[in-house]
This record gives sequence, C-alpha cells and structure tokens, in this order.
Amino acid sequence: MTVSAILTSCNTKHASLPAVIPLPVKMEAESGTFILKPSALISYTGGTEAAPVAEQLAGLLRPATGFALKTSEGTGGNIRLLIDTSGVWKTEEYRLSVTKKKVTLTSATPEGLFRGIQTIRQLLPPQSEAGRRISDVKWTMPCVSVTDYPRFEWRGMHLDVSRHFFDVDFIKRYIDILAMHKLNIFHWHLVDDQGWRIEIKKYPGLTEVGAWRVDREDQAWNSREPQQLGEKATYGGFYTQEEIKEIIAYAAEKYITIVPEIEMPAHVGSALAAYPEYSCTGGPFTVPPGGVWPITDIYCAGKDETFAFLEDVLTEVIELFPSQYIHIGGDEADKTDWRRCPDCQARIRNEGLGDEDELQSYFVKRIEQFLKSKGRRLIGWDEILQGGLAPEATVMSWQGFEGGTAAAKSGHHAVMTPVSHCYFNIYQGDPATEPISFRGLITLEKVYSFEPVPAELTPEEGKFIIGAQGCLWTEYVTDGKTAEYMILPRLTALSEVVWTAPEMRSWEGFSTRLPGMMVRFDAMGLEHYTP
Repeated sequence: MTVSAILTSCNTKHASLPAVIPLPVKMEAESGTFILKPSALISYTGGTEAAPVAEQLAGLLRPATGFALKTSEGTGGNIRLLIDTSGVWKTEEYRLSVTKKKVTLTSATPEGLFRGIQTIRQLLPPQSEAGRRISDVKWTMPCVSVTDYPRFEWRGMHLDVSRHFFDVDFIKRYIDILAMHKLNIFHWHLVDDQGWRIEIKKYPGLTEVGAWRVDREDQAWNSREPQQLGEKATYGGFYTQEEIKEIIAYAAEKYITIVPEIEMPAHVGSALAAYPEYSCTGGPFTVPPGGVWPITDIYCAGKDETFAFLEDVLTEVIELFPSQYIHIGGDEADKTDWRRCPDCQARIRNEGLGDEDELQSYFVKRIEQFLKSKGRRLIGWDEILQGGLAPEATVMSWQGFEGGTAAAKSGHHAVMTPVSHCYFNIYQGDPATEPISFRGLITLEKVYSFEPVPAELTPEEGKFIIGAQGCLWTEYVTDGKTAEYMILPRLTALSEVVWTAPEMRSWEGFSTRLPGMMVRFDAMGLEHYTP
C-alpha cells in the first residue's frame, strides 16, 4: 500500500484536526481555509531578529508555489510574523492563528517564530516541500488556532561521522530534517577510533593521519584486519574549521545548537595513530578500518602532557562552537593499559585514588575544570559516573535509564538516550528485508512508547531530566540516503515524545497523523521506512 493510500484510509476521531507532528499543546479547528495567493506578502515585526525568519518562510515556499512572496517589516502582510514581548511566554512558545483572510504567527522570540513556521509548513499541501515548481495545486491552509511550546529544553539527534564521513551538504540536510521536527540540538560525534573529523590547527597530524584509514569497505565491519606495513590510508575525510563555521552558522539559522563530541579517554585510536606519545604504551598505532573491541588504546591519564594536548584541542573546539555544552564521551574505556602503566599507577598513588575507575573520574573532573574555566559545561556518556561524578557534569544516559536516574537523584542534569528506545542504528523491521544493522529491534511504536522521565523519580528529581535524543551510529550506515532511512520516521516519533506532554500523546493519534508526514518526506526526496 502506498503512503498516499494509507493516508486516505485513516479514519479516526483525530481526523477532524490537521495532521501536525509533534502534536501541539492546543489546536482548535476553525471553519474555512486560507488561500495563499501569488501577491501574498509576509510581514514581520521585531526588526533584524524577525527578518531572517520571515525570509526563511518565504524561501521555503517560493520554489514550489512559484510566487514572489516578498517580505517587509510591518503588520500589513497576508502572513504576519510578530515579536511580542509583553505578557508571559514559555520558552519557544508560539501562537498561530489562521483565518480566511490572514495568517498570524506570534512569539516572544525569533526562535519561537521559527518553531511556528514548522507548523505552518504542515498545514500547507505536502507538495510545498518539493523544492521545484508544482502546478495545479491550490495552496491552502485550514483555519486553526494553535498555542504551542515544548516539553523539554533538550530535543536532540546525534550523528556519528567517524565510522563513515558525511559531507557538508548532507550535514546541512540532516540539520534541515531536525529543524522540521522542532528539534534544537545536533549532537555531532566528530571523534572515534575509526576517524578524527575536525581540523585542529595546532595538531595537523590529527587530520593528516587520524582522518584516514585503509579501505576495507568490501569486508564485514567486525572482520577487517588492521592496516599492514606499506598500505596507504585513503578512506575518510574531515571538516576544515571554515566548513565547521559554515555548518554552525547554518544550524543557528534553524535555531539548532551543535554540541560537538571529542571522545576521551577511549575511542581515540585515530588520535593515537597521529600522536602515540599520549598513550600509555607509545604505540605504534594505525587508524582501525573496522570494529575494535575491547577499547584498550586510550589516553594515558598519568602524563600531564596528555592533559596539555587535550586542553589545546578543546581550546580550538571552544573557539569554533558556541554551545554551552562540550561532550567528552567517556564511554567504554578498557583500563588494562592503565593497570600496567607506571605513570597511571603513580597518578593513582599521588592523588590518593582507590583504583582505575577513580582515575577515570579524576580524568573527567580535570577536563571539567578546564571547560568550566572557559565558561562551558561538560556532558558525557553515563560511564562518567564510574568512580564518582564530576561536580557539575551532565550525564547522557545510553546504557539504560539507570545512569540518568542516578544523576537526577544526585542533583545532576541528565539527557536520556537509552539504547532500548533511541538507537536508530538498530533494526526497525525484518532483518531479512532491511539494510544490515545492529542486532535487535526498535520499532516505531517502541520509540513512541519512550518516556524520558523514569517513574521512580520524584517530581523534583524529574526536573533534572532536561530532555532526550536519538542516536545514529554509522558502522553500517555508509551514505546519506541510508542515514535518512534509518532515522525516518523513528525520529518523527521521538520528536513528539520530547515536545508533547505524555498525557496528550496516543499511539492511535500519532499513527493517524504519520502518513501525512511521510507524504511530505516523499515530496522532499527523503528516504524513509514505511511501517
């Protein structure tokens, strides 16, 4: 059955309202429709804050409609974007009124206006997303009244660009997908064993060596032999600092914050291949072309030189990324080398630490102090709880709900991304017909059933859960089209989980609205799974 046929067959109590995802806090249907005409004007108040948002709306609609859709400061347009700072507004709140004569979108901030534009998009015919002139379509919107704001402040999606490199154009496309779902965090996993993807000017070897590995793409990920003597490393890539600035600016236009992840102390084979002196053993190392387990090649925690190197790297990262948070990884560190390393054992004795877990805690706390000195906050995977959590660290809980629960109970913020619900690199359908993925099954309905705030937390403790996100690890995702397929529409389900209050959500209602979104994906040329 085609998506259009599914859409036609849907008939539930929710069908009287427009199919908007994520479901708004309040939406009421009014009688009639608004017709977008070639002469339409998009006006705005709020000066230079609102002008870019108005132009983005016009830019979205011009290609398919063929209309000029001029923008102008004032209140006389057929579509009006208004900044109103009077009264009490929730963060990112917007109010939308569609009548037969005009469309009025109001918010206290341009960010709120931008979220409202995503709702306007879904009220228009899906052909409006085509990016090319579409004839014989009546560009109408149903008359509605909407009041809307998000449940969580952290509504994120992750992308691993280390296992496979994705070019700048795709990163922008990925950001566009997040934006249309009203997400506001892009967690960019820039560093791992299999590739270092960010230019660091003080350490050119990180990209000259660490960004490239031998090409074993014709072999199974976990069966690839290491680089042999004399073999050239030709597979990979990296982002220059200028490209990163370009992507950060692009995301900012969509009111999306990019949180960079610079892994430590483990998942750093690509860094040690270039600078083996920051390991416990001195190497030599090569960039792994495939799976590595256990993760034994890690930074030496006993050498002050290691921390000087990492502070230099993080200084350049901070100069590039304006995000409050810097993600330092912290996961899956096998401490075998630390147990055998004289420098690490001396650090344990001199600092009065109990064991290697406490040495990892020392490592994380030392990095946190550096980030704090630069006005930034540390976030890491839930292994940073081992040996004692750094004083102001935020935990990203991936192994389950326990890490986030423990963090919240101890007064630390947590972002929930449990593998059981949020890892979109796991199969979403029958492995016999789906692209090769990680074992397991995370269906669309499983994602939609996700509740980020554990029931065992008190209301006060629950406030420390600041949000949730999906993750896409790319061991088996080699290109953008596959990435789109793996996240859509599971990301669509997650977007409602993090935006809409749990008492308002229902699988039946979401299932009714989803086919309309998938028609929109088709118009945009996005690959997606059809459940």
